[in-house]
Amino acid sequence: MRTIVITGGTDGMGAALARHYLAVGHRVVVIGRSGAKFDALVTTTARRHPSAPDRAEFIAADLSLVADSRRVVEHLRENYDRIDALVLAASFIRQRRHVTPEGHEASWSLFFLGKYLFVTRLADLLRASERPVIVNMAVPGARADAIDFDDLEMVDGFTFRRSNAQQRRANELLGILATEQNPDLGYITWGPDRLVRSSFAGEVGMGMKVAAAVLAPLLGRSPEDAIRPIVDIIDTPAPGRAAYRGARALPLTGGAHDEKDAIRLASAVEKVL
Repeated sequence: MRTIVITGGTDGMGAALARHYLAVGHRVVVIGRSGAKFDALVTTTARRHPSAPDRAEFIAADLSLVADSRRVVEHLRENYDRIDALVLAASFIRQRRHVTPEGHEASWSLFFLGKYLFVTRLADLLRASERPVIVNMAVPGARADAIDFDDLEMVDGFTFRRSNAQQRRANELLGILATEQNPDLGYITWGPDRLVRSSFAGEVGMGMKVAAAVLAPLLGRSPEDAIRPIVDIIDTPAPGRAAYRGARALPLTGGAHDEKDAIRLASAVEKVL
């Protein structure tokens, strides 16, 4: 029995992955904000797989808060001796800059600081697995120069586009750090290759609201269909870094100073954590 940890596992593709791995007999730890959604997910799965509740755990957390991410990491370290797959799927879209009660820019905190904590502080539990894999749902392909090292939390000149590109690139650099520490680890940045039917949680603009309400039901694929390439990656992991859109492998974005940038990023983040 493998242990699968999923952030954002009560909605969309995260929930679909949780249902799948409970159905096939693995242990699943879901981190999210809605215990009611988790209970419904487990209840539905248990109708056909009665042992599902015994293999499911929910940890309530707001992962835009560093303290919550740290608390979850400590819980996992205290209660599990191995993590086989870590899926980083938590999402809350913000079009505007928002500061958390801890003083961090909310999107940067959710989409990178929290992920950094999970990847680096759970490295020992991943190393204990024979075939460890991290699937980071950070759409690959951001420019190599997308990170503003002098203003990581975008106090000046915040735009959704800049913020999104910086988070994505930072998560690619995080893969360099993770695989250098554990050469057996598979680290995949992944994004869907077409629209997926989901709630688009967050403070979204009118265009995204229209897509969620009108286009997604008509043109989008179901979360169950969209996760098929992720399941293949988790079930047959390969060591090293890789990037995918759907089932299509993409070349990794390369910059002139990738390893130095990864170390510089880690140094900056450790100072605020």
